[in-house]
Amino acid sequence: MKKNVVVLGAGILGVSTAWHLAERGHDVTVVDRQSDAALETSFANGAQISVSFCEPWAHPDAPLKVLKWLARDDSPLLFRPRLDPWQWLWGLSFLTQCTDGAFERNVAQLVALGRYSHETLKQMVAATGIDHQRLERGILHFFGSQADLDTGAAGAELMRRHGVDRRVLSRAEVLAIEPALATHAPQIAGGIYTPSDESGDARVFTQALARRCEARGVRFLWRHAIEGFDTSGGALDAVRLRDLDGGAALRVGGDAFVAALGAHTAPLLRSIGVHLNIYPAKGYSATLKLLQPERASVVSMIDDARKIAISRLGDRVRIAGTAELSGYDCGLEGATARVRCAALVKRYEQIFPGVADTTEPNFWAGLRPSTPSNVPLIGRSKLGRLWINAGHGTLGWTHGAGSGRAIAELVSGERPALAFDFLGEPRGKPSAALRQGLAA
Repeated sequence: MKKNVVVLGAGILGVSTAWHLAERGHDVTVVDRQSDAALETSFANGAQISVSFCEPWAHPDAPLKVLKWLARDDSPLLFRPRLDPWQWLWGLSFLTQCTDGAFERNVAQLVALGRYSHETLKQMVAATGIDHQRLERGILHFFGSQADLDTGAAGAELMRRHGVDRRVLSRAEVLAIEPALATHAPQIAGGIYTPSDESGDARVFTQALARRCEARGVRFLWRHAIEGFDTSGGALDAVRLRDLDGGAALRVGGDAFVAALGAHTAPLLRSIGVHLNIYPAKGYSATLKLLQPERASVVSMIDDARKIAISRLGDRVRIAGTAELSGYDCGLEGATARVRCAALVKRYEQIFPGVADTTEPNFWAGLRPSTPSNVPLIGRSKLGRLWINAGHGTLGWTHGAGSGRAIAELVSGERPALAFDFLGEPRGKPSAALRQGLAA
């Protein structure tokens, strides 16, 4: 049945949702406070479609590592305690996920969603022809010590149990896959390679997809901030908007509403009694122009020593990483931000000396909406007509296409063909299509 659906948020999650809803014949309106799509969390992320590198942060070793990193401004995961009950709730919930059993369950869901999303993205790229600096060369994770490589190999074995093709490599095999690492070879013990993964510019893809959505009749309300919600009878009736350019206030009703507002989803929905355990993890990136592109890497990589991603985007390179649990500030002015940004550029120069212009880096920081388990919240909320598509953490680009498709299927009364615990749906009961696929 055709519905009027309002999508709140125009990042990769929101625009993918709009695309798949429009494909199913619904009338769609997208609301965003920015002037275009993908100008916040999706703007300058690590660029990796990392289906095979989707381990949750919460694992048995995580609490001790976080304690060790507390005093380091350049640590991969930085927890800055605040007088914020939602931060503490998130932290305590995170600890409950740091068990072997929880880790296995969460990995299974993330892999299932990742595969579903990757296939969906491939279909969308084929259907639209969008050029987003896509490189289908896999992801190479390299290690600086034998001990770290051994730990990585153990993780690879776990992922293979979930059907993930992770290959453990010697130093020579690492260099064969990415010869540009030759100058850094003495500091490489070995690596792990996932040939099915890829990379590309999330912002470029999302903005191009938004244009195609508009061509299909999707209405975009740019520069409109959410002022509030109207509810009645246990259901959401309308969203109240303020035009940031001074136009008239709007009240937009619908048959269904999808909240895809990234880290801001949780605080906005609390006003109507919907409480989501999502907290922002501030991430950083530096985008550099290549001075010697012939010497630059083409395989997207993860540097284990610094827990950063390095991805080639045409004549530029993106270095991204770190997670900072310190509230909703995404500025670049503070001392901690300056240290973390500088560390990204410094590390790239150590690995690839002279390859990129480090004098004029384009720094960025964004808020990754994270759940304690890293498993996103997708499905029906307890408030009638309100659906959730949020909490994807560092995997928004990896899971965006499939999450948009899944929520569009759910809104349309369909059951997505993957084993995932959707909100408001029976747990652990895959669809008939998935059961047939598993039987095959």
